[in-house]
Amino acid sequence: MAQSSLHVAIIMDGNGRWAARQGLPRIAGHQAGTAALRRIVEAAPGLGIRTLSVYAFSSDNWKRPADEVGGLMSLLAWHLESEIPRCIESRVRLEVIGRRDRLPADLASAIACAENATCAGTRLTLRVAIDYSSRDSILRASEGDISHALTPPVDLLIRTGGEQRLSDFLLWECAYAELFFTPAMWPDFDAPQLAHALREYARRERRFGAVPTDPPRETIPQQRWLR
Repeated sequence: MAQSSLHVAIIMDGNGRWAARQGLPRIAGHQAGTAALRRIVEAAPGLGIRTLSVYAFSSDNWKRPADEVGGLMSLLAWHLESEIPRCIESRVRLEVIGRRDRLPADLASAIACAENATCAGTRLTLRVAIDYSSRDSILRASEGDISHALTPPVDLLIRTGGEQRLSDFLLWECAYAELFFTPAMWPDFDAPQLAHALREYARRERRFGAVPTDPPRETIPQQRWLR
């Protein structure tokens, strides 16, 4: 079931818990999460997704143990570099949103290299949020034209891992997004589950504050005193 030019955002949650349930270190969950992201990127264009925004590392994640943060930074740098040929072949344009002044030099370099190498991609725009805070982005954008400084509106936001909150991800852009929460941990999320989320999205009526296109009959009798 293909939609038309959808912007889907995903909070990729549950990597650490996935690893813990299997008796593995948390970094193993993040490694498995990169494989899940590859599956979703490959499936997204065929499902009508034109822009895919994923939450890889929030500004609050700096509070995690230093060894986990360091391992994740190295994994992100390696993954960005290794995926360049695949992105070019699949016509995927990679963009990174978030602060860059606090990132390790090798990760900042990998980001610049990946963005430059894939800038001609037209089949899918993959936007990876690293050291990202929506509230910080909104404050920075307020200095100029906020509608141009921030990203396109999100149609559907998916969060894996069972939690049901936005966690400071694309707050402005998700003002009218449909929300879909799943208990599946991110490393287990796959193309059929993405397709299921899109089918659920297609059943919803997006009114953006307007009345329904075919309003239901009034089922509650009007009280006589409401005159």
